[in-house]
Amino acid sequence: MAIFETGEKTEKMLLVGIQWNEEEKIEESLDELSELARTAGVQVAGRMIQRREAVHPATYIGKGKVTELKNQLWETGADGIICDDELTSVQLYNLEKELSCKVADRTLLILDIFAARAVSSEGKIQVELAQLKYRASRLTGLGNSLSRLGGGIGTRGPGEKKLETDRRLIRERISRLKKELREVEQHRALLRAQKKESNLKIAALVGYTSAGKSSIENALTGAGILEDEMLFSTLDTTTRLLKLNKQQEILLTDTVGFIHKLPHHLIEAFKSTLEEARYADIILHVVDGSNPQMDTQMYVVYETLRQLKIEGKPIITLFNKQDRISDKRSFRDFQADYSVLVSAKTGQGLDELKEKLLEILRREQIYIERVYPFEQAPKVQLIRKNGQLLEENYVPEGISVKAYVTKEIYGKI
Repeated sequence: MAIFETGEKTEKMLLVGIQWNEEEKIEESLDELSELARTAGVQVAGRMIQRREAVHPATYIGKGKVTELKNQLWETGADGIICDDELTSVQLYNLEKELSCKVADRTLLILDIFAARAVSSEGKIQVELAQLKYRASRLTGLGNSLSRLGGGIGTRGPGEKKLETDRRLIRERISRLKKELREVEQHRALLRAQKKESNLKIAALVGYTSAGKSSIENALTGAGILEDEMLFSTLDTTTRLLKLNKQQEILLTDTVGFIHKLPHHLIEAFKSTLEEARYADIILHVVDGSNPQMDTQMYVVYETLRQLKIEGKPIITLFNKQDRISDKRSFRDFQADYSVLVSAKTGQGLDELKEKLLEILRREQIYIERVYPFEQAPKVQLIRKNGQLLEENYVPEGISVKAYVTKEIYGKI
């Protein structure tokens, strides 16, 4: 059962945000926060925005707005508030004291969604680690409100434990989880090494949450990954084999979605998963072409990639969900090598995507045209297995071959 529900009653929350300047798109940010709340099973009762130059260090919003918010809580019958930015322990404590209700922030909301969606052991470890780090950073100054850690937003799923508030116990638990995560990362590194030995190139799907990465992978490979309209529908990385043509194959890896104001706790905890993109040879940037905030979402993705030091790789941007677009618009990503209009639902553009992938692969491949004596047939088999065999004929002198091969294979043949 969702933490946000009390019996049969779904919890109602007010959204609170701050607009720093005229350029700050606070309404759009709160729209996304509302979608996050819906994903977590919360009913949004209303919203409040304050225009101010800086966050109030004690209460996030100004004192007058706190009083106004108290009245709005009473009028709407809301159970609490969700702030659009990450709160400090002092702000959290003071707001709870002033409002006498549940107080959460964007980070805690995302942590709760991740906790509900984590399936694999690695995902569960990563989520609990992020939850504990978040709570540990808020132990100072919470005083009597420490009891809130026993329930409320962000305490379900793999992190649903009766956490002791003692710092030493939390540090010990964090230490154990980090050790477990290191073991998982070693296993992941081993799998990466095996992939490298196979000489297959890897393409990583990255993008804003709900852009349709899982749908694209399903459409291309029949992976059978969960796909829905909710944010963060999948957290765990999946890798599938994609046939580009009769001879050429590539590994396709899905990654966790990015989001505006992605909590640093999550970036740190999910680094091993997100690093799948770092070890990939090609980046497939999936964009929801039907979303009005498309440009902002693309900016967030590139900023997150820079944070993770994922740069200098060939990028194909896929403007997905073309089946939802009726008007003719120009789609172009100037940071990408190629832009392709696709629809995971109808299959539009998927063949063009395969062609672009082949073009990128051929940049790093060497074209060979030669005849191998029959006693060197194992070399031809090596080309069949790891290269792109275009033509193969048996002639009196041996086996005539035309093919594209990687530099690694070229050295062996």
